[in-house]
Amino acid sequence: MSSVKTRFAPSPTGFMHVGGIRTALFAWLVARQNNGRFILRIEDTDKDRQVEGSVEHIVQSLKALGLEYDAGPDKPGPEEPYKQSERLDIYRKWAEKLLALGRAYADPYSKEELDAFRKQDQENHLPFLYRNHRPDSTLAWEYQSSPLRFKSEPKAYHWHDVIMGDLSAGEEAVDDFILIKSDGYPTYNFAHIVDDYEMQISHIIRGQEFIASTPNYLNLYEALGFVPPVMATPPPVLGPSGNKKLSKRDGAKDILDYINEGYLVPALLNFIASLGWNDGTTKELFSVEELVQAFSLERVGKSGARFDERRLLWMNGAYIRNLSPTDLDVMARPFWPPEAGDADQTYLHKALLLIQERLKYFGEIPELTRFFFTDLPLNPDLISSNPKLSELGKPLLKQLLEQARASLEQSDFSLTDLSSRLNSLLETTSQPAGILFSLIRIATTQAPASPPLAESLELIGKERSLARLKQQIDAL
Repeated sequence: MSSVKTRFAPSPTGFMHVGGIRTALFAWLVARQNNGRFILRIEDTDKDRQVEGSVEHIVQSLKALGLEYDAGPDKPGPEEPYKQSERLDIYRKWAEKLLALGRAYADPYSKEELDAFRKQDQENHLPFLYRNHRPDSTLAWEYQSSPLRFKSEPKAYHWHDVIMGDLSAGEEAVDDFILIKSDGYPTYNFAHIVDDYEMQISHIIRGQEFIASTPNYLNLYEALGFVPPVMATPPPVLGPSGNKKLSKRDGAKDILDYINEGYLVPALLNFIASLGWNDGTTKELFSVEELVQAFSLERVGKSGARFDERRLLWMNGAYIRNLSPTDLDVMARPFWPPEAGDADQTYLHKALLLIQERLKYFGEIPELTRFFFTDLPLNPDLISSNPKLSELGKPLLKQLLEQARASLEQSDFSLTDLSSRLNSLLETTSQPAGILFSLIRIATTQAPASPPLAESLELIGKERSLARLKQQIDAL
């Protein structure tokens, strides 16, 4: 193999989450930085675990993230077909070669017989190895009738993993395993080795659950006369607690959910790439082009990477703050609340600029801007749940709002005049900004948080701001 070719080979068993996407991203980065090829292969030989629509979902997820593959199920290429279920003749060809070499045999045992062997070894305090119960007689293998097993030649192995370093295992890790199941479909252990050889894959990037089986794979590579590809095994993505693998219970979401909620693709890729990898500097924010240049498998750590959604929120917010006004407007369009329906583009743009600094993902736009477009109902809890405000008592709160309204009635509602009057109110009321401005903000927005007060009042406008202040005064 003279050129770099990587693959992402998921099973169609459900949605794509961060762990799977990270594997795809690492493989895509290695291919792109070496001007190589990136292949999508669907490993769909376990029919019992397949989920309808998963293949389409995998394709949609990769394309939504910009992880374009050079060939795959929907994109013809010289390595096709790209679904294992369409490659059965290829596996049968290599299985028959192993039979001819004396390195495979028909498995004659029933499940009950295998269970008896396991019980026997357990009683004798021995680890169960199928090769210790290998049948004496050689039966003819019947395709799509009986399983075909690999005849291993146990030995110790030492191999190098680009990420995990030098690894080794004794001969006890090598055993006879099934190559072709009785239904005619290959096992993963057989199919991926044949596919990677046939497709000339140069780098295998996959999860740590396969390390224990690598000695078996190496034994099969030797039997087939294949040179193993470069192996790279990233550590698992851990849940927020950091003590177990990330799962749905920990909030592992479909990657498309993040995109639909308004996370930016570059931020998602940056965050996912940084789960276990860094470039050796303190730099945290990378463009996609910078990731392609900076990434290396050698700098992926050996220990698990904790999934921290707060860091993702911070990172996505940083990307949003760096957007140009034009890009900001375009990306925000799908997220405006229904109440914004008749607002003109200039007004929408002003509201967007006010929240850009605090916006963490575009799905927050309705919550952060709804009060700009409609009068929200009074929410007494906003005052009662604020200890500093509630302890002042309603009479004083009412008095403070009346002073604020009287001053704002004289304003032309320019930003300069509003800022001046609000600062003057701090002196005349002898109240700190944390109290007075919070009170005015609640009265004019009925929201738990808002952009800077003067800027918000300017956009809301004089008539609506005064009316809202009066409504809160009357309620007090």
